[in-house]
Amino acid sequence: MTEIKPHGSHFGSFDAVVEGGRLVAARPFARDPFPGSLLQSIPDAVHSAARIDRPYVRAGWLKGGRRGSARGGDAFVPVSWDQAIRLVAEETARVRGEHGPASILGGSYGWSSAGRYHHARTQLHRFLGLGGGFTAQVTNYSYGAGMTLMPHILGTNEVIQGPVTDWVSIRDNAKLMLCFGGLPLKNGLITSGGSGAHEYVPLMKAAAEAGVRFVNISPFRGDTAEFMGAEWVPIRPNSDAAMVFAMAHVILEAGREDRDFLARCAVGFDRFSDYVLGRADGTPKTPEWAEALTDVPAATIRRLALEAAGAPTMLTATWSIQRAEHGEQPWWALVALAAMLGGIGRPGQGIAFGYGSMNGIGTPRLEVPSVGGVPVKNPCGAYIPVSRITELLERPGEILQYNGRNLLLPDIRMIWWAGGNPFHHHQDLGRLLRGWNRADTVVVSEPWWTAVARHADIVLPATTTLERNDIGSSSRDRFVRAMHQAIAPIGQARNDVDIFADIADALGYRAAYTEQRDEMAWLQHLYGLWRRACAGQGIEVPDFTTFWEAGHVELPAPETPYVQFAEFRADPEANPLNTPSGKVEIHSETIASFGYEEAPGHAVWREPREWLGSELAQRYPLHMLSFQPFTRLHGQLDVGRVAAANRVGGREPIHMHADDAAARGLNDGEVVRVFNDRGVIAAGLRVTDAIRPGVVAMATGAWWNPARPGATDAPCLHGNANVLTQDVPTSRLGQGSAAQSCLVQIERWPGELPPITVHAPPPVTEAP
Repeated sequence: MTEIKPHGSHFGSFDAVVEGGRLVAARPFARDPFPGSLLQSIPDAVHSAARIDRPYVRAGWLKGGRRGSARGGDAFVPVSWDQAIRLVAEETARVRGEHGPASILGGSYGWSSAGRYHHARTQLHRFLGLGGGFTAQVTNYSYGAGMTLMPHILGTNEVIQGPVTDWVSIRDNAKLMLCFGGLPLKNGLITSGGSGAHEYVPLMKAAAEAGVRFVNISPFRGDTAEFMGAEWVPIRPNSDAAMVFAMAHVILEAGREDRDFLARCAVGFDRFSDYVLGRADGTPKTPEWAEALTDVPAATIRRLALEAAGAPTMLTATWSIQRAEHGEQPWWALVALAAMLGGIGRPGQGIAFGYGSMNGIGTPRLEVPSVGGVPVKNPCGAYIPVSRITELLERPGEILQYNGRNLLLPDIRMIWWAGGNPFHHHQDLGRLLRGWNRADTVVVSEPWWTAVARHADIVLPATTTLERNDIGSSSRDRFVRAMHQAIAPIGQARNDVDIFADIADALGYRAAYTEQRDEMAWLQHLYGLWRRACAGQGIEVPDFTTFWEAGHVELPAPETPYVQFAEFRADPEANPLNTPSGKVEIHSETIASFGYEEAPGHAVWREPREWLGSELAQRYPLHMLSFQPFTRLHGQLDVGRVAAANRVGGREPIHMHADDAAARGLNDGEVVRVFNDRGVIAAGLRVTDAIRPGVVAMATGAWWNPARPGATDAPCLHGNANVLTQDVPTSRLGQGSAAQSCLVQIERWPGELPPITVHAPPPVTEAP
């Protein structure tokens, strides 16, 4: 008997096809105009051999191995749920009692489920918050530096997260779109919270067909699709700010800046122009100056600057541009350039970030909140920027400077992770594991034996979305999706809510956590809150029963295109930005007051420590970029058929220019050794002319597979790029990830390749 159940995922909405209690297919939602291939991998993941079948405890932890233990090399002991709940509750109470609530790191990243009720991060933080508090994480890996910067200079993060000027407005009004980092198609497959309609590609096609000219300023030609006919400017990685300064110099030299906009709507332009013209530091930021840094011909920089000044132009940069040392600077410089062009607030013009970073950025939609869980305030109040986990673990009692604040780093004794995998997101994994091992206890709730589960002490098997009921919802999509449970839980897996409820019961606050609601009661409650929010904006949606039976709700499309900052531009006094001046802060007195040399009051050029212009490039002459994969989401679906079909010799591919491969005697399709001072990985070589010489690129997300489990210096046999990326902040201002500033060398893999073992469960023992 075949059953069809409506469901949703970050990769798109789908109908779950179930036969004999087993998920056999994920059929794309009928209303999706451009469904991706990732849905094909969902049945593989749900029924993978890498699923965690029952609770486990690390053998060494049961023997008393706590702080300083070498996690990752031990066997695991199967235990009952009753025993697992008791151990976790007792350890939580002990750590809180002896070291205080800030000694518990509530680690979670929020990508584990498109469902908004069973959202692991929300539920973990709710559980820990009601229990007394924890150390939290703020910002994100995707655009953490940018989201710290933008409120200072534009008063909002909507310019990154949306709503931004939509594609219809760009199609109908822009003539030129300068895309730093391009507009990669692969990122259009993903929507946080799920998507009923992947409209990113159709909207881009419509803009190209309407005559918008695109310029792809990126080391990788593939960062724009062929149908866009984009001009490719193969810039040196991490040099984007230098090119923007030079474009500003050209515009100033030609007297083409929009003086009216700058006078009415911006502050601090005089200091920025003094810097660009060289009055402040004696170095004019000319196209010739920039050519030496960017490898972009001065004539190209000059031409693009004048074209932008002469036609309606949209400026954009992908989120990845700011994931580099001094990553705040190119984004800040682009805002200044947009202000000079005067397009901010005009239809189809101005500045926005992320058009090429996620589906839904620029999709026309009504501004209605998504369905969401009910968070709880963290009474402890301790937090760190998310990408500074290793520093938190390494430096207890010390100060971390962030965004004008001095954060006291707690002594973390317990790490609790539910949803997400820091051994995917974080950099310099060997260093992370050394810090990770400083904790007394690591508790992980996870469906698969990912690296975070393999390096835990207590492992709690969690259900996938197919094994529970939920609601998929995103503020970037018109559809809200009913996610019906399709199959019974695999093995002894349980959903996070039920797990936390039982632990809360043991700790004495079950009623506060559950609020006396079961799963369906919570879904009706959350949907009801959302329905009332819609009604408050004049939008009628059906009641819960009708929605649940139909499987989805579609919100109406907006009647007119959206133009960000339009009201501000029309009357900046009546509609000020949420900045101290109420205007665009090309120079920020607030940031200047922080006293950070690397991030003064306006955008500046600061040379990264690791890039092709540095001394280190003599030893490691290849700049490695690590991009988001098109075969999975982060590390999710790594066990699926789509990811498997893309591997080379079973390893994650790395893209290299033919000249660089020939200089090393390397051939397309062979396994290579990629290395620097931080580590070694195996990768499968793909030779191409679509990447500029001196640059190599590979996707992140291959599950970490150290050749010696538990070792912090063993080669990764599978090709996890974050073994090699450096764990340094963008700056003290943003404290974001700087993964895109990374130099490596590549050679043929020496000798025989050990097998990949990461998709099989770790060793199990019956006795500690």
